[in-house]
Amino acid sequence: MSDDLDGEDPFTLFGQWLAAAAAKEINDPTGMALATVDDSGLPDVRMVLLKDHGPDGFVFYTNFESAKGRELIDRPKAALLFHWKSLRRQVRVRGTVSEVSQAEADAYFQSRPRDSQIGAWASDQSRPLEGRFALEKRVAQFALKFGVGPVPRPPHWSGFRVTPSQIEFWKDGAFRLHDRIVFRRPAPNQPWSRERLYP
Repeated sequence: MSDDLDGEDPFTLFGQWLAAAAAKEINDPTGMALATVDDSGLPDVRMVLLKDHGPDGFVFYTNFESAKGRELIDRPKAALLFHWKSLRRQVRVRGTVSEVSQAEADAYFQSRPRDSQIGAWASDQSRPLEGRFALEKRVAQFALKFGVGPVPRPPHWSGFRVTPSQIEFWKDGAFRLHDRIVFRRPAPNQPWSRERLYP
């Protein structure tokens, strides 16, 4: 078994793999595909950026009135996929979803560039846009509204935490004989089991 797949704690292993990706990936090592399900049962997927991770789960931020925000509020389960092409590795995550605390959301929002803060107010994410000029006009309106003072976090903008019940580590192998290790647990407060899978 590969040394970089050893260990009994998936969060420690994930941290090691993410650090390796940060050193090798050209763009967005924290990029992850987020899969949700709409009210008809049709899957939906898009790329988002991981903003925090640890034993509590994997955190990202979004407009709660967007398609993904509405889907996650209505059906709080999700899957994530990290694909680090330069390392030929993947990590798959499945679990339940909860909102981050107001304090966490406020702290992260204040760490964002000012233009991104204003953009969070200006964008009616996932809704029809009649033209680019309409978006630029809204950006200008909110920039004028907030002037040079601090930009508060919009009430509809916050974060989600995916608390995993399953984390799978996949590493490319010669002749498609890949390494796959999956960690599972029945509940967040339960210990992990670890199993090797056929490629």
